[in-house]
Amino acid sequence: MLAIVNGRVLTITQGTLEPGTVLIEDGRISQVGTDVQIREDAEIIDASGKWVTPGFIDAHSHIGLFGEPSTEATADGNEATEPVTPQLRGIDSLNPQDPAFQDVVSAGVTAAYTQPGSANVVGGTGIAIKMRGRTIEDMIIPGTEGMKMALGENPKRVYGEGQKKMPATRMGNAAVLREALVSARNYLDSIERARKKGEDEGSAPDLPERNLKWEALGRVVDGKMRAHIHCHRADDIVTATRIAEEFDLDYSLEHVTEGYKVKEFLAGRGVPCIVGPLLMARGKMEIKDVTLKNPGILAREGIKVCIQMDASSATQWLPVVTGLAVREGMCEDEGLRAITINPAEVLGIHDRVGSLEPGKDADLAIFDGNPLMNFTRCEMTMIEGEILYRREG
Repeated sequence: MLAIVNGRVLTITQGTLEPGTVLIEDGRISQVGTDVQIREDAEIIDASGKWVTPGFIDAHSHIGLFGEPSTEATADGNEATEPVTPQLRGIDSLNPQDPAFQDVVSAGVTAAYTQPGSANVVGGTGIAIKMRGRTIEDMIIPGTEGMKMALGENPKRVYGEGQKKMPATRMGNAAVLREALVSARNYLDSIERARKKGEDEGSAPDLPERNLKWEALGRVVDGKMRAHIHCHRADDIVTATRIAEEFDLDYSLEHVTEGYKVKEFLAGRGVPCIVGPLLMARGKMEIKDVTLKNPGILAREGIKVCIQMDASSATQWLPVVTGLAVREGMCEDEGLRAITINPAEVLGIHDRVGSLEPGKDADLAIFDGNPLMNFTRCEMTMIEGEILYRREG
């Protein structure tokens, strides 16, 4: 048994306990409270004067795929050879030995959703991972795969400008995406027809040749996998929503840089917005109106907001950037939820992480002050009860 005692415990879902105690047994939280009985043989971590939080979660990352140091040899996140590549799996590029992981853990981040980049209209699958392990099998959280899709400037630049082929316009992006979704539906329908015919005739079904591309995208069309749709500009946000609703997809909107411009359109739709990165230089036209006020504006509309870094080792600045969003009008509680329970819910892992509650994984961090302030330091990070980082000195 491990007991973290005397800390300011931010449970996220059950309020703040001060002084609070978190008991950990066999890698899970067994008790959280202000009056907890501790066995004599328990190892004690005294968190007096410290803040204890759930491990932070980045809902949109490229850690391990866009490797570091950033060179051609480590750039494995974009297969920019054709615009529709749902058969790609991010885990086949992910390098668990990437030095970015330790940087991120030292900031109190314990999980992330990492995925291919946005060169392609359909870019392949990402997955939620924990920041520990020697192999990808040690890291992945099963059942969290999602399909990366992208609208806006990136596919236009890579294919229209770079390769002189479709898509070269926003119309082209939308058409390519619709055609892919229809092809995936047609593939699934052909399998169903073959099976039905076999049943009717009492024979083995004459199934179509297996197609990994449409098989992967078929999981999205069938509602078995979420689509994560990259969209910065307001019109791209609306297009992403229009196509997702047209095909009845389970989806999230990623980046949503101009979401504040269409907040009324987004409100009430129930679609989560994975907002960021918030400190972008204006390197593209579609992000010229980026503002730190965006997460707060969307959250006040009742939209589920996650704050993301869209990065590798820069994910270590997730709590600091969230603090800037709070400075610019986001409620502090909403800011904390945006990097804990909200991403956990969006990724379907809230039964395991995202808050400090009995039965959940002991993924947590201890800070020497408010974690959203830039002068606060992470003292300790723990995943499933194992201390992976402890600040020296």
